[in-house]
Amino acid sequence: QVQLVESGGGLVRSGGSLRLSCSPSGFTRSSYSIGWIRQVSNKEREGVSWLDSRDFSTFYPDFVKGRFTISTDNTKNVVYMQMNDLRPEDAAVYYCASALAFGPKGGLMTVGSTGRRTQVTVSS
Repeated sequence: QVQLVESGGGLVRSGGSLRLSCSPSGFTRSSYSIGWIRQVSNKEREGVSWLDSRDFSTFYPDFVKGRFTISTDNTKNVVYMQMNDLRPEDAAVYYCASALAFGPKGGLMTVGSTGRRTQVTVSS
């Protein structure tokens, strides 16, 4: 059973940065996709980053390109998402997610397991 544990959320001013971390376990396949989704109250969940373990290719929706970066430290088995130039509209609950895929506007196509979540708040 895949388990995902997030950390790193918090409060930041507009224009600031945060780094989220995800510690995954339980993957039974050597190849997988992992990334982050977010949800604002009363809105649909949307994808914000996704990494394919087969070639470490990364994917981002248009609204975070150039600001968010997903990476992995295989020695520590941790997946990171660096978020720069945060905006008030980035404020949301963020989840680490497995088996993730989404379109260029963040619309989810597939999502497997998700973590418990971490809150990101951006003040203007």
